[in-house]
Amino acid sequence: MTWLIFVAITVIIDSLRIFIDNYVSDVYFKGKGAAAQKLFYGYLLIPFTIITLIITGFNFDITPLNVVATLFVGGLINGISGIFYYKTLEIDDSTNLGIFIQLAPVFYLILGWLFLGETFSPIQLLGFTIIMAAPLIIILSTRKKSRKVRLKAILYSFLYVFIAVVSNLIFIRGNDRTDASFITTISIVLLGKGLADLIIVWCNPKWHHRWYQVVKRSHKKVFRPMLANFCIGTAKEFTYRAALATAPTVAMASVASDSSEPIVIFFMGLLLTIIWPKFGREKLDKKTIIVHLIATILVVTGIVILQK
Repeated sequence: MTWLIFVAITVIIDSLRIFIDNYVSDVYFKGKGAAAQKLFYGYLLIPFTIITLIITGFNFDITPLNVVATLFVGGLINGISGIFYYKTLEIDDSTNLGIFIQLAPVFYLILGWLFLGETFSPIQLLGFTIIMAAPLIIILSTRKKSRKVRLKAILYSFLYVFIAVVSNLIFIRGNDRTDASFITTISIVLLGKGLADLIIVWCNPKWHHRWYQVVKRSHKKVFRPMLANFCIGTAKEFTYRAALATAPTVAMASVASDSSEPIVIFFMGLLLTIIWPKFGREKLDKKTIIVHLIATILVVTGIVILQK
């Protein structure tokens, strides 16, 4: 049951992270070069992970260098996935991105079976099916215009989720093959991600200049939401990977987390729409609320079945 606690924490803080990312991308970057934000996060991630490794003692057996390389590569790949994440936010909003995240459990199910040798009972597959029905209901309940998402947004979302799943599976594989502490292994992954963020932006002059443009025009006000998001995003990295590492199967943790996220994003959006309209942009109509309540019941039912 510990993994479910990690899932619950992950869903709440990651939903908030996506809203802040969407806000920063729309308000400060205005849909252009949002991936330039990675420069800021890269600069913070590198010293943060190094300090964390020093404090925790870096209790890692360096002998199997292939394990270190695997974990580090996992971080680099995770950094690459962020490009497509921001590309999606430039085109779509946070709610629709949350729906596209539903691809993750499918990838975990297939890749976990292929590369980690994970198996599932018929009752667990039933739980998967019930949970996956939740976002389908949400998608079908939307208006036709909102369903006509640009092909680019779909492609970017697909690539973002797929690459992120590959990165997390590399982490799980590397974590299983070493005696290092969980904090040490994830710190190595985040160090790789931080370096990837810096390299990606510095190798793209447009993003590099875009970042300094935004900082200058906003009079450095952009630092405040992004610093808050760094703290939230880093916490999410730890809790989500902890859920993946402690769950019976990675697909089980993914379906519980990623299928719940669009629902949490919606209800958080409702709250933010009332309290802080700049962040929340949800429609407060009866039909939409009922649909999301039904989706919530399906997710909860599916999670209960997964425990069988």
